[in-house]
Amino acid sequence: MPSSPTGRRTGSEPSKPAAPAAPERVPAPERVPAPERARARRRRSPRPGHRLLRFDRALGVRFVAGADEAGRGCLAGPLVAAAVLLDLERIGPAETRALAALNDSKQQTPAARAELYPVILRIAARVAIVSRCAPGIDARGLHVTNLAALRDALALVARPGCLCLSDGFPVKGLPYERRAVIGGDAKSAAIAAASVLAKETRDRFMHRADTAHPGWEFAQHVGYATPEHREAIGRLGVSPLHRLSFQSAAYTQLAL
Repeated sequence: MPSSPTGRRTGSEPSKPAAPAAPERVPAPERVPAPERARARRRRSPRPGHRLLRFDRALGVRFVAGADEAGRGCLAGPLVAAAVLLDLERIGPAETRALAALNDSKQQTPAARAELYPVILRIAARVAIVSRCAPGIDARGLHVTNLAALRDALALVARPGCLCLSDGFPVKGLPYERRAVIGGDAKSAAIAAASVLAKETRDRFMHRADTAHPGWEFAQHVGYATPEHREAIGRLGVSPLHRLSFQSAAYTQLAL
């Protein structure tokens, strides 16, 4: 057997394989808290009510009155016009947040309109709602009735120094500065607020009318010319709420 080595070992030690280098640690991206992300989204995409209020503030006046109507194109039920006066100097951050969901009433659900209704009544400086019945529309004509209702509503809320806005149609006969805004219910907070009040008020009336005049299903279509409404007219005839001056195919089969 070979003898064991004696004495001190000479020469270099055999080299050991180097340990593998630890992988470089990349710091994980910092997670932004959920409330911060929500606030960032709101800053990038402002709520509709904020955008509408910016339009009114850019007009350069303290008082802005807006008017709009609901039910102009219906076969039955009243035409309802509303006007809202906003005192922009008294609309602070809390009121702005409360009106964040404000928008054209046609872009909102019935639940959203019902929720905004008391908010608008609380924040507005003045509010007026006027209604024109079906016989009055038949007697005077729809367009004349519509303009008169918008004028009467604005006259009830306007004050010296205010700017009166109407949705689409120019309104005459008011001793205040006036301006017609095309598509105003999607641009101006005052007009949008008026559109919500007019639509919600008229819908509530038509829901009550469904009980007083059963069979026409007014609570479902609120007077518009839906297939169900036209079928009910063919089956039952017209109610006291129907506008007989409309040249509608729903009336062609009736001896009116």
